[in-house]
Amino acid sequence: MGKFAVKEAKGGFKFDLKAANGEVIASSEVYTTMGACKNGIESVRKNSAVAGIEDQTAEGFEKIKNPKFEIYKDKAGEFRFRLKATNGQIIATGEGYKDKKACKNGIESVKKNAADAEITE
Repeated sequence: MGKFAVKEAKGGFKFDLKAANGEVIASSEVYTTMGACKNGIESVRKNSAVAGIEDQTAEGFEKIKNPKFEIYKDKAGEFRFRLKATNGQIIATGEGYKDKKACKNGIESVKKNAADAEITE
């Protein structure tokens, strides 16, 4: 089972969603309060379960409504994803992946682990 690891960060609190093996699969922004951070976790739980995938690396990709996972390429040419809530705000981001298949596996891992992940501080 995965877990949301909440930790203090400069200016507040942030979380990492970790898979059962302890590997970080998604991270949050910095929230100013612990309560806001926990609200962010609940938003990831709720939105990741129903989010579609918008592959922005595909030519002529189709835009879909939020909530959604967006797959994109960063400046280093790696594939990344970000989870956007219904309001369009980015609520979690993934690491860089060398290929798109690994990036999609990361998204599936978020969907699988977020739903019942415990919260640790």
